[in-house]
Amino acid sequence: MILLNFSHPITPAQRGQIEALTGNTISREIAAMPQFDEQQPFAPQVAALLASVELTPQEWQGAPILIVLPSLNFIAAALLAELHGRMGYFPPVVRTRPVAGSLPRQFEVAEIVDLQSLREGARTRRMA
Repeated sequence: MILLNFSHPITPAQRGQIEALTGNTISREIAAMPQFDEQQPFAPQVAALLASVELTPQEWQGAPILIVLPSLNFIAAALLAELHGRMGYFPPVVRTRPVAGSLPRQFEVAEIVDLQSLREGARTRRMA
């Protein structure tokens, strides 16, 4: 599985949690921390960010890919739209949460959110 990380570095413990939750080994991790100019449109910046990710069209469309989204919601939304266009579906994403009572603050993997399944479920609730 390829892990595309657009957020903070993944710790060894988080890596183990991801592999346990997915039942897959992370064969490749690609880190691409977005540094966007908030005074400029985000669409071309997202396209440039993903152009810097060294994946072939075949990998985008066929490899098992898991995403760690950036924390800024506007970048995350634009990134998901661009990823859907490249992949043909919404990728699963990693959700982290603070570890209760940890000082200094630490984060753990809470779940893997299957966005494509969420989309398909939502389609059944469309109003006719």
